Amino acid sequence: MGATTTQAILKEGIEDYKKTHRIPYYKKKAIDALIKCRTAALGGHKQYCPGGCVERIWYNSCKHRFCPLCCFIRIERWLLKQKARLLKCDYYHVIFTIPHELNIIWLYNEILLTTLLFSAVKEVLFELLSDPEHLGAKPGIIATFQSWCQTLLLHPHIHCLITGGGLDPLGQWKSIKNGYLLPSKLVATRFRKKLIDSLRKAKSYRNDCTVDGRM
Repeated sequence: MGATTTQAILKEGIEDYKKTHRIPYYKKKAIDALIKCRTAALGGHKQYCPGGCVERIWYNSCKHRFCPLCCFIRIERWLLKQKARLLKCDYYHVIFTIPHELNIIWLYNEILLTTLLFSAVKEVLFELLSDPEHLGAKPGIIATFQSWCQTLLLHPHIHCLITGGGLDPLGQWKSIKNGYLLPSKLVATRFRKKLIDSLRKAKSYRNDCTVDGRM
């Protein structure tokens, strides 16, 4: 039976992986922390009863922010806090991504492209949903960026959780009536145009700032 936890997977395969891949220093530190988490390598303390009938050892945690063993409780607490903030209405899950052809550009311009991606998503959603033809109100949106897919391959994209309604210009709540948020083709077309225009403007600005080959 194969490894079933992140720690077990790293212990089992990291040495073979290192033979064919270069790993940045910060990733090596993270891997080392996850492998050693709650093991004798980090030390610990012993608990026992005076009668000697029960004895157990508690090993220290690595406390790394990407460690599932350390962060599970913290993540659950965060989720409960976020759930308490949610409105009692329907929600829609919408994902925005970029074509794989732009991955190489993203790798060399992570901060810029991530910023442009968020801006394009925000503008498209607010413009379309503020239009009376669709909702005519300003929705609530929670947006989260991810740079990888489930198989841990590079795949920059944004997950959006959108309320099934919003506040109209008079401050009154207006709900989605037609059973769906927005036409998918319309959203895709607007998003593609917004992102391409933003990339062209960024490229033009960079070119304008270049003088004698220097920035």
